[in-house]
Amino acid sequence: MLVIGITSRALFDLDFSHKIFKKNGLEPYRKFQISNENIPLQPGRAFPLVKKLLSLNKKITGQRSVEVILLSKNSSDTGLRIFNSIEHHNLDIKRAVFCSGGSPHAYAKSFGAHLFLSTESSDCKSAIKSGIASARIFPSSAPLSEDKKLKVAFDGDSVIFSEESQFIYDNHGIKAFEKNEKNLAKLPLTGGPFKSFLFELHKLQKKFPPSDCPIKIALVTARSAPTHERVIRTLRDWDIRIDECLFLGGLKKDNFLKVFDADIFFDDQIENCSSACTYVPTGHVISISP
Repeated sequence: MLVIGITSRALFDLDFSHKIFKKNGLEPYRKFQISNENIPLQPGRAFPLVKKLLSLNKKITGQRSVEVILLSKNSSDTGLRIFNSIEHHNLDIKRAVFCSGGSPHAYAKSFGAHLFLSTESSDCKSAIKSGIASARIFPSSAPLSEDKKLKVAFDGDSVIFSEESQFIYDNHGIKAFEKNEKNLAKLPLTGGPFKSFLFELHKLQKKFPPSDCPIKIALVTARSAPTHERVIRTLRDWDIRIDECLFLGGLKKDNFLKVFDADIFFDDQIENCSSACTYVPTGHVISISP
């Protein structure tokens, strides 16, 4: 089963009530949420993604293949509005943790989560350190995708793959990077923080015939020839199918992501996230390197 942990602020639009908390403190926030607990919250940044993920359970007969777990800094008292909103929006979410101000990421591992989504950088960094793919959901003005397929796009280095090649590029330049990748073209790259999540998505893909699969995966990377070969051979070695591979050679990714119509795009470079979030929902994969 693919298990996703998500915070309440990533799932629902809690910006207004969060401002109350920041300006006036916990007690006014608590009173506001209780007095409005029967008024459903509006969808947040990751809501469409969650809805599409949960819809896969209806397409795979005989078993539940996706579970979403709410991991919230709210108390159970203030969290009642969130549960009421889950029911209002007909989301099949049954499990939840309310930490009363504490960081909920610690419970993601206990639930066996393959992905943790939050709006807080510190939570995401801690989750990645514990071995869970995690991303900070960027504010986005992107229109909702009307495509019924779940479309997930990944950057390559430092996301699907480890930071080893990115380190060479950052410290020694493009020529050293290209030379290294050409020399090691037949040696598979080491997996990065999102390899396990990609693998679980691919397992779901295999439950469907390729001609009628509701999940589409894209690799959108700044790499180009001659550094493409190592990527292709790595994915072949992992036995993972990528539907679309875009080797952009340093071109901006946002227009290509718009064409792909991604429900979520994961990238470690904050400038790529800042431009992509105008067109598609975007998750920043935070580096844990010193």
